[in-house]
Amino acid sequence: MTEIFDALTPENAPDHPVTAIPGNPATGILILCDHASNEIPPEYRDLGLPRAELERHIGYDIGAAVMTEALAKTLGAPALLTNFSRLLIDPNRGEDDPTLVMRLSDGAVVPGNKNINQSEIDRRIRRFYRPYDRAIKAALHASLQAGMRPIIISMHSFTPVWRGKPRPWHAGILWAKDGRLSQALIGALRSDPALVVGDNEPYNGALKGDVIDRHALAHGFSNTLIEIRQDLIAAPEAARAWGQRLAVLLQALLRDPTHRQDFRSSTGL
Repeated sequence: MTEIFDALTPENAPDHPVTAIPGNPATGILILCDHASNEIPPEYRDLGLPRAELERHIGYDIGAAVMTEALAKTLGAPALLTNFSRLLIDPNRGEDDPTLVMRLSDGAVVPGNKNINQSEIDRRIRRFYRPYDRAIKAALHASLQAGMRPIIISMHSFTPVWRGKPRPWHAGILWAKDGRLSQALIGALRSDPALVVGDNEPYNGALKGDVIDRHALAHGFSNTLIEIRQDLIAAPEAARAWGQRLAVLLQALLRDPTHRQDFRSSTGL
């Protein structure tokens, strides 16, 4: 285990809000999974929701954690995964974003959030949100200390149907301002004619204050946000296969001399 994870010893505690998968910072890659878990500490009593609601996409990104673990293992790169539900607080939002704590999510009223006050929001920021942010900063620093400008890969998943409309994409690659790695990855995925790949679909990658904005764009680090449709990765073996598949594509792109230096160079943002 490298020094970055030695410095994050609280993550060994079972109730720490971040899981760190060890990897070599000299790979220059940091993998993030913002919505890895649907767990809620017992004192929050599942925010008053039936457990079945937390098993839906509103509680976490289905399949993303297993996919992230497989990607990190194959690349030998460090990864950070949250240990709390996005319904407690969403680490992929800015602290001033009105959707930081959701009171209503895809038709489900969240009783434990319905009358939340700023004091409780601040408490969740301190307990869950900022430890994840600090872990990301520490991992990026470790990469720089190892002589590598880091590349951030953010792993997510999306629902097959939204508001009654089926989504045709198997994968979506999101980006904002810096599309270097994302465009290359879109091209690599589209080389398989069986895949429908979205370019900033099913969401636009420009979200002020999100993890990519805070940790990649603010410092000129190359990045990409990968979304895989949840029905394709709901089973653990399928999620692992997608993680390995993405690792092979990313390895090829990062080894390609026509891309490698470009991905590592600063955008000047």
